[in-house]
Amino acid sequence: MTRTIYIVDDDDAVRASLHSLLSVRPDLIVRGYRSGDAFLEQEAELDPGVVLLDFHMPGSSGLDVLLKLDRSPTFVPIVLTGQGNVGLAVQAMKAGALDFIEKPYEAEFLLKVIDQAFSKLEEDGEAAARTATAESKIAKLSPRETDVLKGLIEGRSNKIIAYELDISPRTVEIYRANLMEKLEVRSLSEALRIAFAAGLFPKG
Repeated sequence: MTRTIYIVDDDDAVRASLHSLLSVRPDLIVRGYRSGDAFLEQEAELDPGVVLLDFHMPGSSGLDVLLKLDRSPTFVPIVLTGQGNVGLAVQAMKAGALDFIEKPYEAEFLLKVIDQAFSKLEEDGEAAARTATAESKIAKLSPRETDVLKGLIEGRSNKIIAYELDISPRTVEIYRANLMEKLEVRSLSEALRIAFAAGLFPKG
């Protein structure tokens, strides 16, 4: 699988150095940006990837870029900085950076963190795909079928659900059968998993 890495740094020498380090790997596409603003202008059209992000840049800083990416499942940011301190590291991690690395860095360490970032990107992508699939299935349910599913999630019996919705228990059974068919499941536990994956009801 081809993997894309974006270098966002206003220092030409740093971008060139990173480019030559990463170009050794045959499975990596490396793209460079001279500013956070230049990256953000294209961000919506870019393939998923890992972002190596300088913290101190003119225009949009590394933190600004992190906040605009807003923990997107499309990108995993790693912050690189020549002026590191604990406060900046905390800010970066809170804003969604996977790691905070001070320059100069060990090439081996950086490559290890990049591998971790690609693993996270893959996991996030799979989770997002599962959520999207679950949401599309839940969207097929009618309002009444969703009401019945909610009652089942809350552990109510068909009889109680029928009483609360002012319908007959037999009608609840029909809605239940319909929602199971639409969700393409055979058991209630499978239906509940889809509902939770779609974020339909809180887990806690």
